[in-house]
Amino acid sequence: MSPPTNALLAPLRVPPLPSPSPRPATPAVAPAPAAKGRESPQMSRRSRLGITLSLARDIDALEGEWRAFEKVADCTVFQSFDWLSRWCRHVGAAQGARAAVVVGRGAKNELVFLLPLAVTGGLVRRLTFLGDGLCDYNAPLLAPEFSARLDAAAARFLWREICALLQRDPHLHYDLVELTKMPEDVGAQANPLLHLPVSLNASGAHLTHLNGTWDAFYVAKRSSSTRRRDRTKLKRLSEHGEVRCVTPSTGDEIRQTLETLVAQKSKQFGRMGVKNLFARPGHRDFFLALATDPRARPLVHVSRLDVGQTAAAVNLGLTFRGTYYHVLASYDDGEVARFGPGAAHLRELLQHAIANGLQRFDFTIGDERYKLEWSDTSIKLYDHVAAATLRGWPVVMLSAAFRRLKRLIKQNPVLWRGFSGVRAMAAALRGRRAGDAQEAAETSA
Repeated sequence: MSPPTNALLAPLRVPPLPSPSPRPATPAVAPAPAAKGRESPQMSRRSRLGITLSLARDIDALEGEWRAFEKVADCTVFQSFDWLSRWCRHVGAAQGARAAVVVGRGAKNELVFLLPLAVTGGLVRRLTFLGDGLCDYNAPLLAPEFSARLDAAAARFLWREICALLQRDPHLHYDLVELTKMPEDVGAQANPLLHLPVSLNASGAHLTHLNGTWDAFYVAKRSSSTRRRDRTKLKRLSEHGEVRCVTPSTGDEIRQTLETLVAQKSKQFGRMGVKNLFARPGHRDFFLALATDPRARPLVHVSRLDVGQTAAAVNLGLTFRGTYYHVLASYDDGEVARFGPGAAHLRELLQHAIANGLQRFDFTIGDERYKLEWSDTSIKLYDHVAAATLRGWPVVMLSAAFRRLKRLIKQNPVLWRGFSGVRAMAAALRGRRAGDAQEAAETSA
């Protein structure tokens, strides 16, 4: 990355950040000095904006402060310690990614932001968000009103200081910055990273606000003819066995239910012709560890819709600070699939969220039709991609062209249906060829 010009080195007219005041009725985070060895002294510097920046390569060393900060900071569930620490342990370790958490502190040593980043290996080393591949929203954790104290020039200056801090660590040199899936807002404040040059992500995200009773919400969202069709399908489902929504409670039950989700979702990926998420290094272990760890129990909600003895639909959701995040869902592809078990299960989840006093149901990334039918808010997501070295420039050029093409296809219903159909046909053809090869091998044996 090119060094800042003399004009950029001149002091900005931005006052030092005061200690953030906690929101009403929310416990404050007590300022805590950094423990020895947790943040490298040689990787610490005082910003001209009145913020002390330091670098932590061990996320576990920040656990206490991180957990306290995420209770008052603006962030999403994908920046929670439970989510990212397990990503480091299972996915990051398997991929050889190196954590690079930038810690920002104010005048009294209090946290004003945490920016969870990582550097991936390979011929072209990338600076990405920590947990990037499994986070539907990537963002920093921000102290209340932090963004209001930074204008665009100050935010870009702070980013250059962060980049310089990272490049000073010989283990974290990178060729390319690739920050993806960044929402416009982080909680109640604007995302300061959107002051960087950004482009729209190929996908958006969607959520709905919850209020009142389930019956009132359902009537407001679905027409009388749609509700009648829902009742008809539910009746047809019941002809195959008792329909029950089950929330497993023991570790073994949760594991078994999640294994069912993995199996169902893997078959779905195969039919669609997309890469199997759970076949990637560490991914299956990540979800199993998250779902079965008693310490993460308040965060994770695993449930299934049983029809008789069949797990007709399975879901893994997350509950965090008044929001239910709909993360993974699957359904059985047998006889019951014709009667919409996934849709029936979604209605149960919405009812569950309302009954538990949650204010929002976040369908997360993706523009599927069912999300549009239920949501009342669309979230634009943005990407920032930039070269830091000459080696990174060709990748940036190719990436920009690919992203534009991907967004063009995904945001055009006709093109997206055509692309999805061709991809599914190619997957079916590969499946038939694999089946023929296996049958020939068994015959010859």
